[in-house]
Amino acid sequence: MHSLADSYLDGLRLTADHASTLGALREFRGKQELFRKQTPDVLSGLLERAIVESAESSNRLEGVTAPRDRVEAVVKKPTAAANRSEQEIAGYRDALVLIHEAHGDMHFSINVVLQLHQLLYRYLPTPGGRWKSTQNEIVERTPDGSLHRIRFTPVAPVSTPGAMEQLVERYARALDRNREPLVLVPLAVLDFLCIHPFSDGNGRMARLLTLLLLYHFQYEVGRYISLERIFEESKESYYETLEASSVGWHQGRHDVIPWITYFWGVVLAAYKEFEARVGTIRAGRGAKTDLVEQAVARRTRAFGIADIEAECPGVSREMVRRVLRGLRNAGQLQQLGRGPGAKWVPVKA
Repeated sequence: MHSLADSYLDGLRLTADHASTLGALREFRGKQELFRKQTPDVLSGLLERAIVESAESSNRLEGVTAPRDRVEAVVKKPTAAANRSEQEIAGYRDALVLIHEAHGDMHFSINVVLQLHQLLYRYLPTPGGRWKSTQNEIVERTPDGSLHRIRFTPVAPVSTPGAMEQLVERYARALDRNREPLVLVPLAVLDFLCIHPFSDGNGRMARLLTLLLLYHFQYEVGRYISLERIFEESKESYYETLEASSVGWHQGRHDVIPWITYFWGVVLAAYKEFEARVGTIRAGRGAKTDLVEQAVARRTRAFGIADIEAECPGVSREMVRRVLRGLRNAGQLQQLGRGPGAKWVPVKA
């Protein structure tokens, strides 16, 4: 809410580099209609993959994990969740699907925020969709789980409903005054996280709101490329910039530039990846090889053929095998085991 106050927005100064990034993002948005003209099976494959990656990465950022095959089963099929982690993943899947299908009717409002949080908890015994009743803190922990330090103390429970009302109202007013949407979206997400309105699930809610608010301004890359995965891959910067931009937030003396810069960088990276994937598919001879090689290049840990297949819609398993063997022979990959269960590991330069 503090980031969206008129006085704060009036004093916000962006650099030439920020203007350049804004221009690039608008240009990518303008190309989306061209991307939509790709074959339906390509876009459908990208959407399906993005939902799996988003549900997995957003939950994993909060310490909620499950084996990849179980994540895919829970996300792709009407599989009953077997434990709490899978229940949380299933709830995130339902919230994602709702946003993808109904974002045009989901204005940024208190009811929508509570509805999305309720979906996150629909398979859990504890109901969602309720503001916190006890104070929560954003903490940093050591690898053994013990408290290292408090990063930020959010708004008190008694003040949370009013703070959320003010956030929604200031966001709507800023839009009415034709403020730049790509400035308002990350600031709304930052303020939401500083309020931290729920006892649990605030990080996941912030990432769902990121997808929803970007949709409202036709920045639709999150449909096909998982923004959550990019957040996770750059999680050190994610947490560092959030912390840097929250210092002084309660007094309205914080610096939002670190968070805005990082946030725009994530969206820009997603668009570049989307264009690379779709553009490679269109490129003609050699395009499928390039697509597989790009999917491999994004891997930092051991993976199976099925993982690459899922990222390369329209590419046969035999083609994937052929490219992997070529990369192995070139010394770029190491093969562990044989047959369907074989794993491939990137060789560090």
